[in-house]
Amino acid sequence: MTGISSDVITHKLGIDRSYKPIHQKRRKFAPERNIIIQEEVEKLLKAKMIREVKFPRWLANVVVVQKKNGKWRVCVDYTDLNKACPKDPFPLPHIDSMVDATACHEILTSMDASTGFQQIQMEPSDQEDTAFMTATGIYCYTAMPFGLKNA
Repeated sequence: MTGISSDVITHKLGIDRSYKPIHQKRRKFAPERNIIIQEEVEKLLKAKMIREVKFPRWLANVVVVQKKNGKWRVCVDYTDLNKACPKDPFPLPHIDSMVDATACHEILTSMDASTGFQQIQMEPSDQEDTAFMTATGIYCYTAMPFGLKNA
């Protein structure tokens, strides 16, 4: 898997263990949506961004959303898991402060990462808590997915 080394950072969920883990009831999808989901699962498995899991504590559904360009995005409904995760208290910087900080520099660099959320690896002990179900199996993320609180 490419991305930022886990020696630098990993994404930790910080789940409040007083919350009871929830297994969402499996949603039904039309056959053509199941094909879209399966294609995404195969792509993520090949990239080592997800792996199979057998007995997860938390289990979420996938959601298939059409983008403006007509293509489909496969997401996971982490509503229940996010309720058990505390909000990160770290404040975002004010944009005017960021712009002012660049004023004395001659060269500025900008970087854009493809599928940015998946550039940071999940903390190994939290991976199985990102479990989601499809028609073909149960998987969890090894890289930080879109939809998690504090991602």
